[in-house]
Amino acid sequence: MTDERPWFEEAFGAGYLDLYAHRDVGSARREVAGLVERGLGAGGGALLDLCCGFGRHTLAMREAGLEAFGMDLSEALLERGVGLGADAVLAGRLVRGDVRTLPFRRASFSALTMLFSSFGYFDDATNAAVLREVARVLRPGGVLVLDLMNAARIRAGLVPESRTERDGAVWIEERSLSPDGRRVRKSVRVEEPGGSVRSWREDVRLFDPEEVDEMLGGAGFGVERLEGDFDGSGFGPATPRCLVWARRGAS
Repeated sequence: MTDERPWFEEAFGAGYLDLYAHRDVGSARREVAGLVERGLGAGGGALLDLCCGFGRHTLAMREAGLEAFGMDLSEALLERGVGLGADAVLAGRLVRGDVRTLPFRRASFSALTMLFSSFGYFDDATNAAVLREVARVLRPGGVLVLDLMNAARIRAGLVPESRTERDGAVWIEERSLSPDGRRVRKSVRVEEPGGSVRSWREDVRLFDPEEVDEMLGGAGFGVERLEGDFDGSGFGPATPRCLVWARRGAS
């Protein structure tokens, strides 16, 4: 029987962590250290690490002294967070929820992060609604850090297919752009040594800089700067990432 769940419910299981094994706690600590150095959490107050996965950035934020909480939809990823060896740090700090209807009161947080391409999973109207929810739970003047793929870089350098072998399993990744070039799609197939097969897909909206300004402005945010990576370098067409620093308006 075909799995008819939305792709983001199907994709974010334990196999997802195997595919992105390099996105570990060590890299999260380095990334968070840079964000803190450049102002994340400077105003104090609670911070929400939205779409936190297994909580690696939430852990690093708490280790850095931030009052951070994490939320994700995936039970499998949240359960993996329990095994980080830092139960005392994350105890009671990770919750399950849907970005479209955040389970928090208005103005609950002074800062909010969405890291590692965790925005753009829906159609444009729903993506805009997600940003309105983000604005709702942020205090006036609160900071949003939105980590997006660099649309120009993805379009210019997309690799249609790659195959890798890990511990006897063959990983096949097929990538494509939607006809309008606004979404990047990936199909992942894992052929295990015993003959079993796992597969899932990903489908994420790409945003050009002018679209970032427009969509955030529509949700009541003002964009303060764009960065090209977690080291704080300037943004350009070939930079690895597009990190958006924005601030919620006073109204």
